[in-house]
Amino acid sequence: MKQKLLKTLLSASLFSLTACGPTPVSSAQTPESAQAKTPAAESTPADNTLAAALTAKLEKTYEGQKLKVQSVRDTPIKGLYEVVVTGNQVVYVDADANYMLVGDLVDINTRKSLTEERSAELNKIDFNTLPLDLAIKEVRGNGKLKVAVFSDPDCPFCKRLEQEFAKMNNITIYNFMMPIAKLHPDAQQKAEQIWCQSNPTAAWTAWMRENKVPQPVAACDNPVAETMSLGEQLGFNGTPTLVFPNGHTQSGYSPMPELQKQIEKNQ
Repeated sequence: MKQKLLKTLLSASLFSLTACGPTPVSSAQTPESAQAKTPAAESTPADNTLAAALTAKLEKTYEGQKLKVQSVRDTPIKGLYEVVVTGNQVVYVDADANYMLVGDLVDINTRKSLTEERSAELNKIDFNTLPLDLAIKEVRGNGKLKVAVFSDPDCPFCKRLEQEFAKMNNITIYNFMMPIAKLHPDAQQKAEQIWCQSNPTAAWTAWMRENKVPQPVAACDNPVAETMSLGEQLGFNGTPTLVFPNGHTQSGYSPMPELQKQIEKNQ
Protein backbone atom coordinates (compact mmCIF):
# COMPACT_ATOMS: atom_id res chain seq x y z
CA MET A 1 0.00 0.00 0.00
CA LYS A 2 1.10 3.52 -0.72
CA GLN A 3 1.63 4.58 2.90
CA LYS A 4 3.34 1.40 4.08
CA LEU A 5 6.84 2.44 3.02
CA LEU A 6 6.84 5.75 4.84
CA LYS A 7 5.44 4.16 7.95
CA THR A 8 8.37 1.75 7.85
CA LEU A 9 10.87 4.55 7.32
CA LEU A 10 9.50 6.94 9.88
CA SER A 11 7.74 4.65 12.39
CA ALA A 12 4.69 6.90 12.29
CA SER A 13 1.13 6.53 11.11
CA LEU A 14 -1.76 8.86 10.48
CA PHE A 15 -5.15 7.95 11.92
CA SER A 16 -8.28 9.72 10.80
CA LEU A 17 -10.93 10.48 13.38
CA THR A 18 -13.59 9.89 10.74
CA ALA A 19 -12.48 6.58 9.29
CA CYS A 20 -11.77 2.97 10.22
CA GLY A 21 -8.03 2.33 10.03
CA PRO A 22 -5.17 4.59 8.97
CA THR A 23 -6.06 6.60 5.91
CA PRO A 24 -4.17 8.56 3.26
CA VAL A 25 -4.53 12.32 3.10
CA SER A 26 -7.67 13.43 1.31
CA SER A 27 -7.17 14.73 -2.21
CA ALA A 28 -10.70 16.08 -2.61
CA GLN A 29 -10.65 19.70 -3.61
CA THR A 30 -11.90 22.27 -1.16
CA PRO A 31 -13.03 25.73 -2.28
CA GLU A 32 -9.58 27.10 -1.42
CA SER A 33 -7.54 24.34 -3.07
CA ALA A 34 -9.67 24.53 -6.21
CA GLN A 35 -8.53 28.10 -6.81
CA ALA A 36 -5.61 28.98 -9.04
CA LYS A 37 -2.26 28.70 -7.33
CA THR A 38 -0.47 31.82 -6.25
CA PRO A 39 3.09 32.35 -7.52
CA ALA A 40 4.42 31.24 -4.13
CA ALA A 41 2.76 27.86 -4.60
CA GLU A 42 4.42 27.12 -7.92
CA SER A 43 7.18 24.53 -7.95
CA THR A 44 9.54 23.53 -10.73
CA PRO A 45 11.88 20.58 -11.28
CA ALA A 46 15.08 20.95 -9.30
CA ASP A 47 18.48 21.35 -10.93
CA ASN A 48 19.45 18.07 -12.59
CA THR A 49 22.72 17.73 -10.68
CA LEU A 50 21.05 18.38 -7.34
CA ALA A 51 18.16 16.04 -8.17
CA ALA A 52 20.60 13.27 -9.07
CA ALA A 53 22.54 13.74 -5.83
CA LEU A 54 19.41 13.72 -3.67
CA THR A 55 18.09 10.66 -5.48
CA ALA A 56 21.34 8.76 -5.00
CA LYS A 57 21.55 9.66 -1.29
CA LEU A 58 17.95 8.72 -0.47
CA GLU A 59 17.89 5.51 -2.48
CA LYS A 60 21.15 4.37 -0.90
CA THR A 61 20.02 5.29 2.62
CA TYR A 62 16.74 3.39 2.21
CA GLU A 63 18.05 0.64 -0.03
CA GLY A 64 16.73 -1.98 2.38
CA GLN A 65 13.19 -0.65 1.95
CA LYS A 66 13.63 -0.50 -1.85
CA LEU A 67 12.74 3.18 -1.91
CA LYS A 68 12.75 4.84 -5.32
CA VAL A 69 12.71 8.58 -5.96
CA GLN A 70 10.14 9.54 -8.56
CA SER A 71 10.80 13.30 -8.77
CA VAL A 72 12.62 16.20 -7.11
CA ARG A 73 11.22 19.72 -7.24
CA ASP A 74 11.90 23.14 -5.76
CA THR A 75 9.58 24.53 -3.08
CA PRO A 76 8.83 28.16 -2.19
CA ILE A 77 11.31 27.76 0.69
CA LYS A 78 14.92 28.23 -0.36
CA GLY A 79 17.00 25.14 0.39
CA LEU A 80 13.99 22.87 0.92
CA TYR A 81 13.09 20.39 -1.82
CA GLU A 82 10.00 18.35 -2.49
CA VAL A 83 10.77 14.69 -3.16
CA VAL A 84 8.17 12.22 -4.38
CA VAL A 85 9.11 8.68 -3.41
CA THR A 86 7.68 5.22 -3.90
CA GLY A 87 3.89 5.17 -3.62
CA ASN A 88 3.55 8.87 -4.59
CA GLN A 89 4.49 9.94 -1.07
CA VAL A 90 5.56 13.58 -0.74
CA VAL A 91 8.41 14.42 1.63
CA TYR A 92 10.79 17.36 1.97
CA VAL A 93 14.58 17.33 2.35
CA ASP A 94 17.42 19.80 2.59
CA ALA A 95 20.02 20.17 -0.18
CA ASP A 96 22.21 17.41 1.31
CA ALA A 97 19.36 15.04 2.19
CA ASN A 98 20.57 14.97 5.78
CA TYR A 99 17.17 15.94 7.11
CA MET A 100 13.66 14.93 6.07
CA LEU A 101 10.32 16.55 6.86
CA VAL A 102 7.03 14.68 6.56
CA GLY A 103 3.80 16.65 6.80
CA ASP A 104 1.91 19.51 5.20
CA LEU A 105 3.70 22.51 3.74
CA VAL A 106 1.16 25.30 4.11
CA ASP A 107 1.01 28.66 2.33
CA ILE A 108 -0.10 30.88 5.21
CA ASN A 109 -1.23 33.71 2.94
CA THR A 110 -3.68 31.56 1.00
CA ARG A 111 -4.24 28.98 3.78
CA LYS A 112 -3.62 26.19 1.29
CA SER A 113 -1.71 22.99 1.87
CA LEU A 114 0.79 22.73 -0.98
CA THR A 115 1.39 19.13 0.06
CA GLU A 116 -2.27 18.24 -0.27
CA GLU A 117 -2.49 19.92 -3.69
CA ARG A 118 0.54 17.98 -4.89
CA SER A 119 -0.74 14.71 -3.47
CA ALA A 120 -4.08 15.26 -5.19
CA GLU A 121 -2.28 15.76 -8.49
CA LEU A 122 -0.14 12.65 -8.02
CA ASN A 123 -2.88 10.34 -6.78
CA LYS A 124 -5.68 11.01 -9.21
CA ILE A 125 -7.61 7.89 -10.13
CA ASP A 126 -9.24 7.33 -13.52
CA PHE A 127 -12.84 6.81 -12.42
CA ASN A 128 -13.71 5.30 -15.79
CA THR A 129 -11.29 2.41 -15.21
CA LEU A 130 -12.95 1.29 -11.96
CA PRO A 131 -14.64 -2.12 -12.39
CA LEU A 132 -18.09 -0.80 -11.51
CA ASP A 133 -19.65 -4.21 -12.15
CA LEU A 134 -17.90 -5.40 -8.98
CA ALA A 135 -19.64 -2.77 -6.85
CA ILE A 136 -23.03 -2.74 -5.17
CA LYS A 137 -24.83 0.00 -7.08
CA GLU A 138 -27.51 2.25 -5.60
CA VAL A 139 -29.32 4.91 -7.62
CA ARG A 140 -31.11 7.56 -5.58
CA GLY A 141 -33.54 9.87 -7.34
CA ASN A 142 -32.21 11.05 -10.69
CA GLY A 143 -28.77 9.53 -9.99
CA LYS A 144 -27.05 12.53 -11.60
CA LEU A 145 -24.10 12.78 -9.23
CA LYS A 146 -21.70 9.84 -9.07
CA VAL A 147 -19.32 8.55 -6.42
CA ALA A 148 -17.52 5.29 -5.69
CA VAL A 149 -16.96 4.24 -2.07
CA PHE A 150 -14.60 1.62 -0.66
CA SER A 151 -16.47 0.49 2.42
CA ASP A 152 -16.39 -1.99 5.30
CA PRO A 153 -19.77 -3.34 6.49
CA ASP A 154 -18.62 -3.23 10.12
CA CYS A 155 -17.01 0.22 10.00
CA PRO A 156 -19.08 2.68 12.08
CA PHE A 157 -17.95 5.62 9.97
CA CYS A 158 -19.06 3.83 6.81
CA LYS A 159 -22.48 3.46 8.43
CA ARG A 160 -22.53 7.14 9.29
CA LEU A 161 -21.70 7.95 5.69
CA GLU A 162 -24.58 5.76 4.55
CA GLN A 163 -26.91 7.74 6.80
CA GLU A 164 -25.87 10.86 4.90
CA PHE A 165 -26.33 9.20 1.51
CA ALA A 166 -29.88 8.37 2.58
CA LYS A 167 -30.60 12.13 2.66
CA MET A 168 -29.65 12.58 -1.02
CA ASN A 169 -31.95 12.16 -4.01
CA ASN A 170 -29.63 12.89 -6.92
CA ILE A 171 -26.80 10.39 -6.69
CA THR A 172 -25.50 7.05 -7.98
CA ILE A 173 -23.32 5.26 -5.42
CA TYR A 174 -20.95 2.40 -6.29
CA ASN A 175 -20.00 0.56 -3.10
CA PHE A 176 -16.85 -1.57 -3.33
CA MET A 177 -16.52 -4.01 -0.45
CA MET A 178 -13.26 -3.48 1.43
CA PRO A 179 -13.54 -5.18 4.84
CA ILE A 180 -10.52 -4.62 7.09
CA ALA A 181 -9.93 -7.96 8.78
CA LYS A 182 -7.57 -6.74 11.49
CA LEU A 183 -10.25 -4.35 12.74
CA HIS A 184 -13.41 -6.29 11.91
CA PRO A 185 -12.80 -10.07 11.74
CA ASP A 186 -16.36 -10.86 10.64
CA ALA A 187 -16.63 -8.14 8.01
CA GLN A 188 -15.45 -10.15 5.00
CA GLN A 189 -17.98 -12.92 5.60
CA LYS A 190 -20.67 -10.30 6.11
CA ALA A 191 -19.72 -8.56 2.85
CA GLU A 192 -19.87 -11.87 0.99
CA GLN A 193 -23.29 -12.67 2.47
CA ILE A 194 -24.63 -9.27 1.43
CA TRP A 195 -23.33 -9.75 -2.10
CA CYS A 196 -24.96 -13.17 -2.35
CA GLN A 197 -28.43 -11.90 -1.45
CA SER A 198 -31.07 -11.80 -4.19
CA ASN A 199 -30.99 -7.99 -3.93
CA PRO A 200 -27.52 -6.95 -2.73
CA THR A 201 -28.36 -3.24 -2.82
CA ALA A 202 -31.38 -3.65 -0.57
CA ALA A 203 -29.41 -5.92 1.77
CA TRP A 204 -26.52 -3.46 1.93
CA THR A 205 -28.65 -0.40 2.68
CA ALA A 206 -30.80 -2.31 5.20
CA TRP A 207 -27.70 -3.39 7.13
CA MET A 208 -25.77 -0.14 6.89
CA ARG A 209 -28.68 2.22 7.57
CA GLU A 210 -31.07 0.15 9.67
CA ASN A 211 -28.84 -2.56 11.22
CA LYS A 212 -31.02 -5.25 9.67
CA VAL A 213 -28.98 -8.44 9.44
CA PRO A 214 -29.42 -10.20 6.07
CA GLN A 215 -30.93 -13.67 6.04
CA PRO A 216 -28.27 -16.41 5.72
CA VAL A 217 -27.83 -17.59 2.14
CA ALA A 218 -25.60 -20.11 0.41
CA ALA A 219 -22.14 -18.96 -0.55
CA CYS A 220 -21.81 -17.71 -4.11
CA ASP A 221 -19.16 -16.42 -6.46
CA ASN A 222 -18.41 -12.93 -5.23
CA PRO A 223 -15.85 -10.17 -5.86
CA VAL A 224 -15.07 -9.28 -2.25
CA ALA A 225 -11.48 -10.57 -2.28
CA GLU A 226 -10.95 -8.83 -5.62
CA THR A 227 -12.30 -5.48 -4.43
CA MET A 228 -10.24 -5.72 -1.25
CA SER A 229 -7.16 -6.19 -3.42
CA LEU A 230 -8.22 -3.31 -5.67
CA GLY A 231 -8.46 -0.99 -2.68
CA GLU A 232 -4.95 -1.95 -1.59
CA GLN A 233 -3.59 -1.44 -5.11
CA LEU A 234 -5.09 2.05 -5.14
CA GLY A 235 -3.38 2.80 -1.83
CA PHE A 236 -6.47 2.78 0.37
CA ASN A 237 -5.95 1.39 3.86
CA GLY A 238 -8.93 2.88 5.64
CA THR A 239 -12.65 3.09 5.13
CA PRO A 240 -14.69 4.80 3.93
CA THR A 241 -12.66 6.12 1.01
CA LEU A 242 -14.55 8.02 -1.67
CA VAL A 243 -13.45 8.25 -5.30
CA PHE A 244 -14.95 11.08 -7.33
CA PRO A 245 -15.41 11.15 -11.12
CA ASN A 246 -12.69 13.79 -11.56
CA GLY A 247 -10.15 11.40 -10.00
CA HIS A 248 -9.85 13.01 -6.57
CA THR A 249 -10.36 10.97 -3.41
CA GLN A 250 -11.54 11.64 0.11
CA SER A 251 -10.69 9.53 3.12
CA GLY A 252 -13.22 9.36 5.92
CA TYR A 253 -16.77 10.34 6.69
CA SER A 254 -18.13 13.86 6.31
CA PRO A 255 -21.67 15.01 7.14
CA MET A 256 -24.20 16.85 5.02
CA PRO A 257 -24.20 19.45 3.58
CA GLU A 258 -20.39 19.27 3.24
CA LEU A 259 -20.63 15.79 1.72
CA GLN A 260 -22.90 16.95 -1.07
CA LYS A 261 -20.73 20.00 -1.74
CA GLN A 262 -17.64 17.80 -2.08
CA ILE A 263 -19.38 15.38 -4.41
CA GLU A 264 -20.77 18.19 -6.58
CA LYS A 265 -17.40 19.95 -6.72
CA ASN A 266 -15.54 16.81 -7.79
CA GLN A 267 -17.69 15.54 -10.63
